[in-house]
Amino acid sequence: MIALRLRPARHARSLLPGALALGNGALASLALAPWHLLAVLPLALAVSGWLVLRASSARHAALMGWLFGLGYFAFGLSWIVEPFQIDPERHAWMAPFALLFLAAGLALFWGAAFGLAARLSVGTWRIAMLVVLWSLAEIARAYVLTGFPWAAFGQFWLDTPVADLLPWIGPQGVALATLVAFVPLALLAQRRLLAALLPLALVACAAFIAPPPPEPRFTETVVRIVQPNAPQHLKWHPDYRWDFVRRAVEFSAVTPRPDLIVWPETAVPLLLNRADETLRAITERAAGVPVLLGIQREEAGAYYNSAVLLDQSGAVVGTYDKAHLVPFGEYVPFGNFMARFGIHGFASQAGAGYAAGPGAEVMDLPIGRAVPLICYEAVFPQDVGASDERPQMLVQITNDAWFGTRSGPHQHLVQARMRALEQGLPMIRAANTGVSAMIGPDGALLDSLPLGKAGSIDARLPEPFAATLYSRTGDWPVLLVCLIAAVGIGWRMRALALWS
Repeated sequence: MIALRLRPARHARSLLPGALALGNGALASLALAPWHLLAVLPLALAVSGWLVLRASSARHAALMGWLFGLGYFAFGLSWIVEPFQIDPERHAWMAPFALLFLAAGLALFWGAAFGLAARLSVGTWRIAMLVVLWSLAEIARAYVLTGFPWAAFGQFWLDTPVADLLPWIGPQGVALATLVAFVPLALLAQRRLLAALLPLALVACAAFIAPPPPEPRFTETVVRIVQPNAPQHLKWHPDYRWDFVRRAVEFSAVTPRPDLIVWPETAVPLLLNRADETLRAITERAAGVPVLLGIQREEAGAYYNSAVLLDQSGAVVGTYDKAHLVPFGEYVPFGNFMARFGIHGFASQAGAGYAAGPGAEVMDLPIGRAVPLICYEAVFPQDVGASDERPQMLVQITNDAWFGTRSGPHQHLVQARMRALEQGLPMIRAANTGVSAMIGPDGALLDSLPLGKAGSIDARLPEPFAATLYSRTGDWPVLLVCLIAAVGIGWRMRALALWS
């Protein structure tokens, strides 16, 4: 009888570390937008380090890392269920599976880092190895299988002094600094005060010493950013879709005239191939002001999510095709085969999915040279800085109606602002349902329209800053630092093994 009473208690105790890791991950995600609870970070990351220190094996540590990631991504990326609610009768049942599989897949990167840290190091050296390998895992998450760096650690720090590091070391460098600052706090449990607090002090000093960006200077150029606010479930509905176009046209016709008008992603519900009359009507109401807008187009049987520039007559004088597509949203792997079973990209309104454009390029606008970005592309720093020619601005057109109204649009906006700050370039951001904004080269919101409001803003375009260090180097320095540190710790472990 005593044994029967003890087994459940022991079983419950064995589950506590896993439950702690899972809950700790959810806690850490509260540092993301729109919550911005930075106070949770020291505790959450210290606990993650403590779990690795006490792990009995590499497999146990890997499980703790995976559960931590599962909790973090499942809560932080909960907006991923929103696209499945657009047509709930067909897709709502998929939502929990999509969230679970996405969170579980992303958590594998963290599980690998935790497991290898326990396998390749011992004692307190596990903390240093964890910081390095976790950083490498985050770099891998941003690149492997087209990458998905959403909810990366650098996104915690916008509007704080830590963000001043972004033009110098980029988001992966800030993520590394975050881990260096807080994971060693796990050593406080072993009464190693200096080892725990010294990294935090060094990172804090670096953040406060980093020079803040200068104040933006403004040109005389005025850009009108149009936000039609078309809910996704009505955006393509035959009875409503042209109402949103007429709304955008009316906003475009307001005087005084700007130098450029920008509409959001897929703002015109026609293929470009059939839209000549519609485009002429738009430019007539714009009274000769060039218009940059989002539209789909077809070429040689392939469909593209595009941004096109219209001149005064409504003729297309510039085209950019989105290159970094959303898996399962805009294309499906093995799409032609999957289409036979009725599986198509969610966002594609023509064909089974979109084809990818050639990649980063500079578009000549009437107001200067710009790198165009369509929606998801602003999530990737490597895409934003991939052009051989330095532009004068970034332009993002997006349809954040897919992301709902809770966390998704806010997190997307944070990443757009980070791209501007990292590159030292202003960004014109036109979002269907918001947040549309003129973003300064310092990442500040200079003028904006809130989420869920139809309207337009006329904003002066800031001048670009000089090219930043990160715009020249990308993520290579951080990658090299982490690889050198990992090798150095590995050699230290080998030397300790030889001496023992």
